Amino acid sequence: MQLSVTFRHMDATDALKTYARDRMERIKKYFPDPISCHVVMSTERGFNHRVDVNVQLHNGLQVAGHETTENMYSSIDLVIAKIERQVRRYKGKLNNHQPRHEIRPVEVEHTVLHQPEADRAAAASLDEHEQEKEPVFNVVKREKFHAKPLGVMDAIMQLNLLHQEFLVFRNQESGKVNVVYAREDGSYGLIDPSDSEG
Repeated sequence: MQLSVTFRHMDATDALKTYARDRMERIKKYFPDPISCHVVMSTERGFNHRVDVNVQLHNGLQVAGHETTENMYSSIDLVIAKIERQVRRYKGKLNNHQPRHEIRPVEVEHTVLHQPEADRAAAASLDEHEQEKEPVFNVVKREKFHAKPLGVMDAIMQLNLLHQEFLVFRNQESGKVNVVYAREDGSYGLIDPSDSEG
């Protein structure tokens, strides 16, 4: 297993690196190599010890988790236990997942926009004629990533393994970029753009 450890807002120690490596070996028994794992240890507000773990499996799927406690060793134990539960839950599907190499990932850009508070307040006080002006938004964050080819059920599994609210992927049936997301009622939604016009 390839393991990298990053320390943020704290001193790096060999003891914590060794402890993280020993605990990550528990996940290795479920999957063949190559497996790569990135662990980020950080302190927040001086007393919260947070551990973020991202595991890249041999077949391209990822498993992620994070935990925060008052002790770094405890945070490591809890996040590894969480990831191990996920891996056991999806073990059959994770091992049987075969990436389709004939469908290539697509680069997708994610942009977060923000309308300044002063502009929102000003827009609320304008009459109908004045509100026809274009609102001003600032780009807060922009990132590019690859929408990997997945089936819908594999995309839902990947969404759960990463603990995300939505996942952009390339549907391996249609080749189109789709979005799967978790709904408040515990079900899942799928956004599948249509080729038809109007």
